[in-house]
Amino acid sequence: MIQHGRRLTPTVLLFAGFLLAWGLSVRAFGIPQYIVPAPQDVANSLVDSWGTLMEHSLVTLLEALLGFALAVVIGIPLAILIVFSPRFERTLYPALVASQAVPKIALAPLFIVVLGFGIVPKVLMAFLISFFPVVIDTTVGLRSIRPEMIHLSRSMGAGPVLTFTKVRFPSALPSVLGGLKISISLAVVGAVAAEFVGSDAGLGHLLVVTTGLLDTPLLYAALVLVSVIGIGLFSAVVLAERALIPWHVSHRTGGEHH
Repeated sequence: MIQHGRRLTPTVLLFAGFLLAWGLSVRAFGIPQYIVPAPQDVANSLVDSWGTLMEHSLVTLLEALLGFALAVVIGIPLAILIVFSPRFERTLYPALVASQAVPKIALAPLFIVVLGFGIVPKVLMAFLISFFPVVIDTTVGLRSIRPEMIHLSRSMGAGPVLTFTKVRFPSALPSVLGGLKISISLAVVGAVAAEFVGSDAGLGHLLVVTTGLLDTPLLYAALVLVSVIGIGLFSAVVLAERALIPWHVSHRTGGEHH
């Protein structure tokens, strides 16, 4: 607990220093509130509009979580097929890579036209943006196992299914969870980006409305909550990672590396 607090101290100090420099800069240069509000103005907007902000935040959070869930449910099985089926890899893998050349935000208007202004196009956009890291990192993880481990498992009488569930997939978990950490952050970006294009709820919608109204404190407050959602979801995956692979090198303290 003490070591965790020590690791957080530089981050807290950096954040406090940023807020102080922000507030002093606004006052020193006389920047109008409609361009850059002071931190206390943003805090006041957070308090005054808390109900509205929470309503829109829950919409964005739901969209991001559903998109991320789809990326996991579809991405991991696809990665398994790519690893174990050369024919499937030759067929699908090039198409997956080529699909990343298409800017996803360009598809958002098409989704709105076809699927309407509801939650479905936002979930689909979150899925498309967060899907690729899950597939790639899971594929890399499944292929990174040492052949000796597979041979040892087979020599002890384990079949393909048992070898996969007890040896190959557990050894791939660090890569899989690394991909999930990237994916969960991108899911938030995808949901907000889709809300920019067309929606009647969500933090992306609120950002568009507040920009048009020049309500900059509320705009910044919405940005704060987008960041909080992203950090919170990322931290949730980190906690899951620590619970699933506490033995991994990424969770050791500095003294344990020596």
